[in-house]
Amino acid sequence: MTDSGERTTMTRRTVIGGAAALAAAGFQAVPAYAGHDPKTVRLTVMGTTDLHGNVFNWDYFKNAEYDDAAHNDIGLAKISTLVTAVRDRVAAERRAPRPLLLDAGDTIQGTPLAYYFAKIEPITGGHTHPMAAAMNEIGYDAAALGNHEFNYGLDILRKFQRQLSFPLLGANAQDWSTGLPVFPPYALKRVHVPGEKPITVGILGLTNPGIAIWDKANVENKVKFGGIVELAKIWVPRVRKAGADVVIVSAHSGMDLSSSYGDALPVPENASALMAETVPGIDAVLVGHAHLEIPERLVTNKTTGEQVVLSEPLKWGMRLSLFDLDLQKVRGRWKVVGRHSQVLNANTVDADPEVVAVLQKDHDKVIEYVNSKIGTCTAAMSAATAPWEDTAALDFVNFIQADAVSKALVGTPQADLPVLAIAAPFNREAAIPAGDVSVRDLAGLYIFDNTLLAVTMTGAQIQAYLEFSAQYFKQVTGAGPFPSDQVTNAPTPTAPGGTPDYNYDVMGGLTKPLTYKIDIAKPVGSRITDLAYDGTAVAADQQFVVAVNNYRQSGGGNFPHVSTAPVVYNRQVEIRQLMIDYVTSTGTVDPATFHTTDWSLTSNGAPIVVTA
Repeated sequence: MTDSGERTTMTRRTVIGGAAALAAAGFQAVPAYAGHDPKTVRLTVMGTTDLHGNVFNWDYFKNAEYDDAAHNDIGLAKISTLVTAVRDRVAAERRAPRPLLLDAGDTIQGTPLAYYFAKIEPITGGHTHPMAAAMNEIGYDAAALGNHEFNYGLDILRKFQRQLSFPLLGANAQDWSTGLPVFPPYALKRVHVPGEKPITVGILGLTNPGIAIWDKANVENKVKFGGIVELAKIWVPRVRKAGADVVIVSAHSGMDLSSSYGDALPVPENASALMAETVPGIDAVLVGHAHLEIPERLVTNKTTGEQVVLSEPLKWGMRLSLFDLDLQKVRGRWKVVGRHSQVLNANTVDADPEVVAVLQKDHDKVIEYVNSKIGTCTAAMSAATAPWEDTAALDFVNFIQADAVSKALVGTPQADLPVLAIAAPFNREAAIPAGDVSVRDLAGLYIFDNTLLAVTMTGAQIQAYLEFSAQYFKQVTGAGPFPSDQVTNAPTPTAPGGTPDYNYDVMGGLTKPLTYKIDIAKPVGSRITDLAYDGTAVAADQQFVVAVNNYRQSGGGNFPHVSTAPVVYNRQVEIRQLMIDYVTSTGTVDPATFHTTDWSLTSNGAPIVVTA
């Protein structure tokens, strides 16, 4: 058991923002439990999740402050300001115990800051991981493992674990042979209450069973992963038996029951609400993995009839979950009698200068890295015309995706199937220059944080997929020339303002060409002609492996077949990072090695001309 002490971290740093900061962040005071005991005590528990390597409010790929359509801010430096404001507010309350701070995983992967200290200057060489340094500075009490913790291998993960001043928990990360936990399953924190016996808080950590698929190369024959619900049923009673008055689960598993891997594993990917409903003895759940903002959900446990409060604070440090648990002594032991949660918005506060100071050198080093040369390109590649003609830029993306999948399938039943890949023109402004290439150049071509999957599809399904994609084009006749806005971004019932570029997919082959024409004089649904693989017409029952991003595979854009096709590869590796790794390792990008003109637009069979 560890003793958290009494308010030692609450007063160690300067007050930043105070009550005004909480109000601006959306804090709503919740009335205390309206029971008869005047000695009701409120325990506050704060939570983050899916930080993904974000300390600063900075977009390393744009070399500018982070911003999005909702004007969210990101990073632990801003979270720290909110944490301090909460701690100071609680410190002013006469009977309130020190707040706890938890995390629900996916911490050490996701930004160039995280990548740099895993691959370029690995922490195994002695440098403290920036996320460890930041979380130690802020004063976390415990964290759960996320699936992305395993992306860089067990050596990096174990080093990160040793650098933390708090426990990294994973009750369902089990030894391959013995089934025993290979990380601490839970932690006990004793929080002091003035004039009363301490409250013992049990924190159970559970990670995502999908790691067995997504990071198979790093964990097979070493670590296995039991189900969220199944392991909670084992460990929650043990945490209670160990003396916990309160049990909080930090679970890297989404709220609502679903699995991106279908029935490839016997246990679900997302099961936090199901766990709360079916496992007695849980008081609160900090939810992670799904990147959703869920301020509060109350679930009634089917066995005890007690309510469980769950909250998920979006991602990347955009929000801080705030749990309020009201406790009273029942037969001499503390018991939760009231529960609420909410989220605070990090975009309303300034960054904590103490966290900034700790990580400024790391931050500057990574900015220099992303703007530095990592390779060369023999010829310029532009995405400016990618929506209406076959370009080297999109062929490069498809080559990287298909190559990664092909290598991963060696030794599997799908190893001999032809590999195709799908890419969309995300950014018409993207351009890889001839000569020196930087990380930022590559990031401009792939602006989303998508990860790579692969599915099996038939020739008939590929034909249908391409027909669906071709609705992106407006119907025209004649050879042109047509300005691009007369041809692209056609309105549809689901996109009345025009189909966005990111919902137009092109498809290409890896070792042999996939060729086709798109006749945009024809109506939607009958535009794909001359579909062939290696010069031979594609048969309806012909089998292919298709590399695709997670957005599309999960149903984004509502393309046919891909979301229900069997998944044969899913290691949750970012496609953008695969591009960076390729250029870093090879040193040279030569479009001549992967670019051929395999698709084109026609009108009644004749080529057409489209101008910018």
